[in-house]
This record gives sequence, structure tokens and C-alpha cells, in this order.
Amino acid sequence: MTVTTLDPKSALITIDLQLGIVSIPSVHPMGAVVKHVRELTEAFRRHGLPVVLVNVAGGAPGRSEQPRAHREFAPGWADLIPELNQQPQDHLVTKRTPGAFTNTGLDAYLRASGVTQVVIVGVATSNGVEATARQAYELGFNITFATDAMTDRDAEAHHNSVTRIFPRIGETGTTQEVIDLLERSV
Repeated sequence: MTVTTLDPKSALITIDLQLGIVSIPSVHPMGAVVKHVRELTEAFRRHGLPVVLVNVAGGAPGRSEQPRAHREFAPGWADLIPELNQQPQDHLVTKRTPGAFTNTGLDAYLRASGVTQVVIVGVATSNGVEATARQAYELGFNITFATDAMTDRDAEAHHNSVTRIFPRIGETGTTQEVIDLLERSV
């Protein structure tokens, strides 16, 4: 389904746009993704809507078949990219799992702010973005994905999330479509 509406109290959630991650090769040019995310952060701030900046600062406990390089990251690796232009009113979430809701207080923050819908963007589409979206869906939030404001290391995984998973749990659209709805509905 194409994005049709934004609730009056929507929040933008940016996933893992941090120094250590934006330097990793991705299927879509990171510069374009960052540009779109910046446009969204500016639009949400202009309308007085919450902006949630999420970074990852470690790995989840437990075994996996694929080895993990780090449980803890080098200094500076988890720092948000300067293009996000973090503002005092932005809500910062530091996570240690793929999803931004696990053990972070994000659900409580959004509910206390009256948020009923989230727009989710960032890196990686098939991991942090998708995990956060699945959690938001299970918690009852309406979800919109700005698909040109996200990327992944794996083209097939990105495509699967965007075409098969996201339409089942929310609406998808471009950055410009989300901004246009924001301008008309808020």
C-alpha cells in the first residue's frame, strides 16, 4: 500500500545513522539516504513533531551462526552522523539489539508524547529498520516507511523487507511523499 496518511501525532525514528555504520558499503548510495533522512528530520522538527535518533552501541547477547565482530564498539563508532543535526528536543535511544524498543524506554517515551504513528528510516533495512518496525507494529503503532531513506548491505534482503515485509505491517512511500503528507495533514 502506498502511504496515504500521517496521524496528527507522528514521530520520525532514524535507525543507526552513525559514523561506524555509514562507512560500510551499501546497495544504495549512503549520501542520498542521508540527504533524505535529513530532509525528514527538518520537516518533523519544523512541525514540532518528535524526532528519535537511534544508535547501536553493542551487540545482543546470545549465540548465532554468523560470528559477530564486536560486542562493544570502538570509541566514536556509535556517534551519530553530523548531518542529523541533533537538536536538544530530539530523543536519543542507544540500543544493544536490532530493534529500538527492547530495553530502551522508547515505547514509554512515544506514548507519553501521544504518538500513534512512526515513520521509520535508516540502516540496515533488513535488520535495525525491520526489527524496530516489527516491534512498533506489535505495540500498536501505525507505521510508514520512507523507502528512499534506508539501505542495506544486501540488495536481496533490502528488496525482501521493502516489498514483502513492510507492506504487511505499514505503508511505504518516498521521502517527498511523506513530507507532502506532513505539510497537508499536520
